[in-house]
Amino acid sequence: MWERIKAAPAITGAVFAIIGIILAVGGAQLVQLGYTWYYLLAGLGLIASGVLFALGRREGYWLYAFVFVATLIWALVEVGFDGWKLMPRVLAPAVLLLWVSMPWVTRRLARGQDFGRWTVGRWAGGALALLSIVLVFASGWWITWTRWDRDGQVAQALPTPAVGIPVAAGDWRYYGRDQAGTRFSPLAQITPDNVGALERVWEYHSGDLPRPGENKGGKEFNFEATPIKIGDSVYFCTPHRDVIALDAVTGKERWRFDPNNDTSANTYLSCRGVAYYTPPAGATGVCAEEVISTTADARLFALDARTGKLCPGFGQGGYVSLRENMGPTPPGFHFISSQPMVAGGKIMLSGWVADNIAEGETSGVIRAFDARTGQLVWAWDMGRVPQTAPLKPGETYTRGTPNGWGTFTADEGLGMVYVPLGNPTPDYYGAQRRPFDDTYSSSVVALDIATGQERWHYQTVHHDVWDFDLPIGPSLVNLPDGNGQVIPALIQSTKRGEFFVLDRRTGRPIVETVEKTVPQGGVAGETLSPTQPYPVGMASLTPKDLTAKDAWGATPIDQMVCRLQFAKYRYEGQFTPPTAGYGNIGYPAFDGIIDWHGATIDPTRRLLIANASYIPFTYRMMKTQEAIDKGHIKPWAGWESGKAPPPAEPWWNPQYGTPFAVRIQPWLNFLGVPCNAPPWGTLTAIDLVTKKIVWMRPMGTTRDLGPFGLNVNLPLPTGMFNIGGNIATAGGLIFVGAFGDDYLRAVDERTGAVVWKARLPAGGQATPMTYQGADGRQYVVIAAGGHGGLGTTAGDAVVAYALPKRE
Repeated sequence: MWERIKAAPAITGAVFAIIGIILAVGGAQLVQLGYTWYYLLAGLGLIASGVLFALGRREGYWLYAFVFVATLIWALVEVGFDGWKLMPRVLAPAVLLLWVSMPWVTRRLARGQDFGRWTVGRWAGGALALLSIVLVFASGWWITWTRWDRDGQVAQALPTPAVGIPVAAGDWRYYGRDQAGTRFSPLAQITPDNVGALERVWEYHSGDLPRPGENKGGKEFNFEATPIKIGDSVYFCTPHRDVIALDAVTGKERWRFDPNNDTSANTYLSCRGVAYYTPPAGATGVCAEEVISTTADARLFALDARTGKLCPGFGQGGYVSLRENMGPTPPGFHFISSQPMVAGGKIMLSGWVADNIAEGETSGVIRAFDARTGQLVWAWDMGRVPQTAPLKPGETYTRGTPNGWGTFTADEGLGMVYVPLGNPTPDYYGAQRRPFDDTYSSSVVALDIATGQERWHYQTVHHDVWDFDLPIGPSLVNLPDGNGQVIPALIQSTKRGEFFVLDRRTGRPIVETVEKTVPQGGVAGETLSPTQPYPVGMASLTPKDLTAKDAWGATPIDQMVCRLQFAKYRYEGQFTPPTAGYGNIGYPAFDGIIDWHGATIDPTRRLLIANASYIPFTYRMMKTQEAIDKGHIKPWAGWESGKAPPPAEPWWNPQYGTPFAVRIQPWLNFLGVPCNAPPWGTLTAIDLVTKKIVWMRPMGTTRDLGPFGLNVNLPLPTGMFNIGGNIATAGGLIFVGAFGDDYLRAVDERTGAVVWKARLPAGGQATPMTYQGADGRQYVVIAAGGHGGLGTTAGDAVVAYALPKRE
């Protein structure tokens, strides 16, 4: 023991020298690239102090104390009192100063003269280190809990007419509760004043868990379902596509249906919900109530809502094939991940395709089926003339067209369904796209519910080579125009973090929207749009452009590595095009600031509420043959071979049929820590009258996600990445799971303050819902099964909360 203590200065010196060499080498590269001198100078200082420590010289202590003070000053000049940005700059150096101020180091340097300035100095150094550590964490917490945007006041709630077909107050009939996709409930039993008394009243486990090989090797198991509630039953689907009915009050299973579908080829295992339909009174040969869902192998089916048995009058024995007239479609390459939209007696849907595998993938055609019989009513195929022309024998729908994989919304009063369109496959190379691809890519299109004919469309990204497709349909709301009139509006959320506000009758913007110049110069053969649309009259959640100072990490070393990468990657802001060579940074990226979950509308207070994620990705385009030669992808004979494309290396997308493969991965350093500073997740309320942010705050902690994907149980309130939406209630509460720390939270709609939270048995990467049970209580329900892509805990639970029963 004593010998180890005697060796402490030498060991310390060796560690300092090693750290110094790493910083000096990286710092020299940064200087060559025209960036900061700090890392080079700090590295040289650490090397020198390390040598002095190893020699037993107390000058090593004074030199490192000087380096630390200089580091502290440099950090404060660079980022101010932002605790999360100070962390990688100051925390580890402060720990090192604290270490060398300890007696087992300083006594070996004292040479028997442990008094005077030496004693005062080492105690002062230790105190400075401790104060710096406190500064980092205190300023981080201060920013998180007190310094969020609060630019306005929440308006008083006023009655507002519903959009579309009314939903019973105690029910939740669609993904967004209503056809308008508002995700707002008129229930007000639970309020900020009594929400603290919420208790778990039932928990149902489906038994549907990841099977061997799932959640690894490119497969994702994601329990993203939002249950619906009609009458006294709750209905939902599992990732492997079982449909389940529960008693709304007790959570006991009423029935369960297994569609016997093969999910082995599917890389994305998810079912976001089911649909519901009540045939007209007096209809014969049909189920009295239908629960409608789809399989992982692209079949549409209808179940008797009371028994869970297939409706025999629907399709062929209860099923309709969605592969008809689609052409070659290997297993796992086409299915429906979002719940169909039922409106006007029709079931309307498109489908999910395996992005970025090849040109000419399965068509993105939008189809409507009779909700009673399952017969095809119309098909909108943008590649046909006219677009709703019936197919002739032997014809197939136009392959590779933009698809509508997200949830649709509808306004039956106007007779329109609103479809969010994606990109033609593949996403990241567009030189070979057809005119209609570029016309409709990343657009919201309004189709006539009765005929399928286009009423209008509006494009949110021109010639999209960033995968900024629309992941969910718009939310519909009636807004005052300032002259005493009401405008039937829609709010289209985007992966960019922008919100387009349109007149839902015409598709024309009702807030100022301008075209701005964007970066040019993509890969060979690509022709980019010189401008992109920006709704400048509406608040935005789009992040500010990154700078070198934003590079982040857990320590100065990995933060320096991120800074080096930033210096080498191409990055010119939001629309930096995919680039060959070293590659580029994409921020926002394909997973979006707001993904498939969309935004919530409180129509009574005229608020939009959205949870957002902030993580950059890196892109590297590579010539196809080079990618094959290096083993990133494998050769493939094409669709007509009848064989599925071979698997690629992780993060690589082959884009067969184009000149380039592409690697896309989150921008993380070697510790698995993001290269951008927190906050990584926020919750925001926007006033839809003033179009300004009312409040914004970081949301979520690091409790369940850490370096290398480990659960470190350290709940730093950095704000966390999130997948899954939020809901709002007339009681003045917002309920949200979504964030990567396995909690369901209740947030005061007036202030953004968290007023209640409950620990979930697994990740809550789904949108919750609320309803009134037969016992008169308001229930809040969420699927807690985790998300493979986010890395949260997998599970099979549906959990319900309510206030205690009154005696």
